[in-house]
Amino acid sequence: MFLRNWWYVVAWSHEVPSGELVARRVRNEPIVLYRKQDGTVSALEDRCCHRLAPLSRGRLEGDDLRCMYHGIKFAASGQCIEIPGQDRIPSGVSVRTYCVVEQDRWIWVWMGEVARADASLIPAALGHEDPNYIIDTGELTYDANYQLIHDNLLDLTHLCYVHENTLGRKNPEWGRAQPTVESLRYGVRVARWIRNHTVPPYMSASPSMRVDQWSTYDFVVPGVFLLTTTLYPVGIADAHPHGPIDLRPLYTSVTSQAVTPVSEKETIYRYSGGQPVWHATEETVKAQLAAFDVAFLEDKAMIEAQQKVIDHSPGKWMMTLGFDRSVAQFRRLMADLIDSETSPGEPRSSPLPEPVVATPAS
Repeated sequence: MFLRNWWYVVAWSHEVPSGELVARRVRNEPIVLYRKQDGTVSALEDRCCHRLAPLSRGRLEGDDLRCMYHGIKFAASGQCIEIPGQDRIPSGVSVRTYCVVEQDRWIWVWMGEVARADASLIPAALGHEDPNYIIDTGELTYDANYQLIHDNLLDLTHLCYVHENTLGRKNPEWGRAQPTVESLRYGVRVARWIRNHTVPPYMSASPSMRVDQWSTYDFVVPGVFLLTTTLYPVGIADAHPHGPIDLRPLYTSVTSQAVTPVSEKETIYRYSGGQPVWHATEETVKAQLAAFDVAFLEDKAMIEAQQKVIDHSPGKWMMTLGFDRSVAQFRRLMADLIDSETSPGEPRSSPLPEPVVATPAS
């Protein structure tokens, strides 16, 4: 069960160098990416219409792509422009093309109807092209359904447990502090204070320093997580319970993360981490990414184990508890968008058990 008419992150900009063909799969659809001579990115169906050979095993000839099975050549428009040994090109000899936008170091592909592609739906990543930030990047592949990763990012209560000794920094407040959850047009916004917290080890601060930490993030369709974390002197949270409006933080960090389904049980997770140049160095940002790498492997281990339990638990339901507000809201939003694309009478199936709401004991 996937959303079709939306933008998906299919690569980092640096993963598509000039002169190379890059194979990707999104929502079970094979795509080949390459840069044209003007530097812009083209995306074609990675499947020659002749014998279904992968075009990613082909050859670039200027802006055109030749299939190296039988030599059929396609323009960047997807139209066949040459068939070896045959002057006439039959109508319909073409491959699908996709709308592409390269923005904020990410390459986005619109997977649905070309006429409905709307670049204004692409969220702006945090700090990726901002000269005032130092940014580093990473990537993981999960053997799990993308919705499980959505759930993980939407509810940071798990920092107390999955990441007890890493991102959670042994602070139980991640589970106790009640976040605010605000509905966005195509997502949710979640914010919370963590009081009297230790400073992340990758910040250029004394390890003994204590701070009030304000964490706020947007999680938007089809699965993009945009988190800003700011640190303040202890006591600011009590003085500004609804957020540190117009207060200059002691430290700031940002991360942008994109969840892209490859298939029902394979997902690519691309993430960045960064800090402003006024207090960060290349070394502190590399340390931040190293900390992320360790923590995200903890997520990966838990979520892949969760997927295996789900696979062996037919008929079992997930349960929705009080701290799952953001998870429930985003799942409903995604389900509504997917339902709007489903033809009347067409079955809508999901590889995951549907959640049920737990009723509090009287």
